[in-house]
Amino acid sequence: MSTLATLFVVVLLLNLAPAFAPPTWMAMSWVGFNISEGNPFVFAVVAASAATIGRLVLARFSRSLMRGRLMRESDRENIAVVEEWLKKRRKLTVGAFFLYALGPLPSNFLFIAYGLSGLPLRVIGAAFFAGRTISYSVWAHLGRFASAFIDPESDFEGGYLSGYFVISQLALLGFVYILMKLDWKMLMEQRKLRWRRSVSLPPVAERGQPPKD
Repeated sequence: MSTLATLFVVVLLLNLAPAFAPPTWMAMSWVGFNISEGNPFVFAVVAASAATIGRLVLARFSRSLMRGRLMRESDRENIAVVEEWLKKRRKLTVGAFFLYALGPLPSNFLFIAYGLSGLPLRVIGAAFFAGRTISYSVWAHLGRFASAFIDPESDFEGGYLSGYFVISQLALLGFVYILMKLDWKMLMEQRKLRWRRSVSLPPVAERGQPPKD
C-alpha cells in the first residue's frame, strides 16, 4: 500500500508541473523494472489516476490564471472561436485526447491550451485516464520484461534535462503561445494563417479629444 501511495504522490507532482518535469512513462518503466511484486495494471491505474488529476488541476489553473487574469479581452475572443469549433466536435476532441494519451509525448501543453477554453474538463479527463491506463500498463510490463535481461545494478542516469528535452519543452510552450496569437477566425473562415495583431491605443495626449475635421 505504501508503494502505491508513493507512486500516486510522485506521479501527481510530475503532472502538476507546467513544464520541465520528467515524463511519467519513465517512472512507470522504473516501477516495472525495480518492483517485481505487485500487478503492473494496478500500478498503471494508480498512476493514471494521479496523472489525470494533476493535468486537470493544471488545466483549471491555466483557465483561472491565464484566461481569467492575464489574457486580454481580445485574446479571450480569439480563443472563443476555437471553443465554438470544439463544441461542435466533442467526439473528435475526446478521441484525440484518448489517442494522444496512448503515446509517450508530454501532455502538459495540451491541457494548458485546453484550459484556456471554457469547455468542460470531465469528459476529456476520462478519455485521458483511459489512454494513460493502457500506456502506463504497457510501460510497466516493458520495464518488468527488461529487468529479466538487464542487471538491476546498472547505472541508467537519466538525461531528461538534456538539450533535447529542454528545447522540446520550450517549443511546446511556444506552441501554446502561438495558439493564442493565431487569428483563428480568419483561419477557419478563409483558411489563411495570420498572426493576430493587437489593437494599439492612441497616445495618452490624444485620448478624449474630439476627432479632427
